[in-house]
Amino acid sequence: MQIPFNAWHDAILKRRSIRQYAAKPVEAAALEAMRRACTEFRPFPSARAVLVADPTEDIFRGIPGGYGKVSGAPALVAFVGNMESPDVQEALGYTGEGIILEATALGLATCWVGGFFSPKRAAAIAQVAPSERVLAVTPVGYPKEGSSLQERAMSRFGRNWQRRPVSELVTGLKDNERPDWMKTALEAARLAPSAMNRQPWRFHVDRNSITVSADSVLNPTMVVSKRLDCGIAMLHVEIGALAGGVRGTWDLLKTPQVARFKVAA
Repeated sequence: MQIPFNAWHDAILKRRSIRQYAAKPVEAAALEAMRRACTEFRPFPSARAVLVADPTEDIFRGIPGGYGKVSGAPALVAFVGNMESPDVQEALGYTGEGIILEATALGLATCWVGGFFSPKRAAAIAQVAPSERVLAVTPVGYPKEGSSLQERAMSRFGRNWQRRPVSELVTGLKDNERPDWMKTALEAARLAPSAMNRQPWRFHVDRNSITVSADSVLNPTMVVSKRLDCGIAMLHVEIGALAGGVRGTWDLLKTPQVARFKVAA
């Protein structure tokens, strides 16, 4: 499946996290489109997405001191990674964000959930292999009418609210030296979602490449890996580049670097 970059670039600006869902099923055409995307969008062999219709709510747990438990979602997608792969985290972030942007383009609501769900229950409904693990899930459905005050506040995270400026995230070429496609790619990456809005990605830019790195030492005990967050940013980089008329390829790198996007020859 090729990246539908026009639709997904628009979805980057529209996406927001929703936890309260309307009590109605996902329309059949949208559900089938989601199922097709989960099957066909497999850019990395170590990561896959599994659509589950009619999940039970006991899979979700509330966030202590946060803005509540997911409720009412008529479907969910489980993001499954092969833990034998050293690149599983970034592969899953990249893959999962593609599914979330496809849902947004279809008019559906989602929310990355990486730490407050039952891995055991998710593994059972996604039917994972022994080497696999569900690293994150997203509810899928339609927003409940009259979002809570907390959700209205959180919705602003999808755009510029509390986002670091590009100037704090990028080294290498100065702004006036960067080609237009690169500026579009970096702005798209800046708007990527991350666990607790921590925005751990950093970018080093040369004339024909963007290198994505994590901002600090990666703690393996973190519930959500920073490399997963960086995988989300990777997809945003590529979508922005494509929207700017540039295609490229990724080289996966060792910690603390994550990957390098190189303009195709």
